[in-house]
Amino acid sequence: MSKPLIVIGHRMGGGEKTANGVRKAGGEAIVIPGMVADMKLGSYMKEHNADIGISFCGSGGAGAITAANQFGFRAVHHLRTVEAGVRAVKDGYQVLGFGFMDTEELGIKLVETYLAVQKGE
Repeated sequence: MSKPLIVIGHRMGGGEKTANGVRKAGGEAIVIPGMVADMKLGSYMKEHNADIGISFCGSGGAGAITAANQFGFRAVHHLRTVEAGVRAVKDGYQVLGFGFMDTEELGIKLVETYLAVQKGE
């Protein structure tokens, strides 16, 4: 099984903590550079054939909704907890829209869940 590729777009130019968690759990991460990176999430996901995209902004909606509307990715938004992200991955969502919660734990749990789902667990 190949490493899951997760693209991270953060409204304020962050995302490195989550990316570190992704890598610790055995995934690959691309952090989109610069401000308003969440709005570029869909195009980066398409360009790199990503498995999951994470959008961080105040509401947790803008980048996720844009990725869904522009490229047809299955998206959920306004997530506020790691557990909500885990549930979204289990439910088959490709784009996860969070409020500002750039944490290592989030990256680790999303990769662990994605790998478990791929194994049929």
